[in-house]
Amino acid sequence: MKYTFDIVGVSPVLNFFNHQQQTLQKPQNKGVEYIATHMCTLDALIESVEPVPQKWGWDQDEVVGTVIDFWMNNSESIRYWKLRLNDAGKENLLVARVADVIALKAELESLLGE
Repeated sequence: MKYTFDIVGVSPVLNFFNHQQQTLQKPQNKGVEYIATHMCTLDALIESVEPVPQKWGWDQDEVVGTVIDFWMNNSESIRYWKLRLNDAGKENLLVARVADVIALKAELESLLGE
């Protein structure tokens, strides 16, 4: 299975919590998970994705490897999001998405109405 990881934005804590609660109440595409952390560091991102593989039955080493690959290959993006998180203040979270590539494709197609 192939995984993807990307930072998608900065959100107030309460907004992210509400989003997570809504996803528990409605059907969601299996294999797409949004995670959040107060810090934009590799360690914080790895820690935030650690529970995800157990939930979906994914290979934890591959998921962590995907996060590390993202970190190593996207320094400009990381710098940008680190600044945005710092600018937003302590009541905000860095939000990222980790997904099975096939599930993410299905989610994006459903958003486009295909």
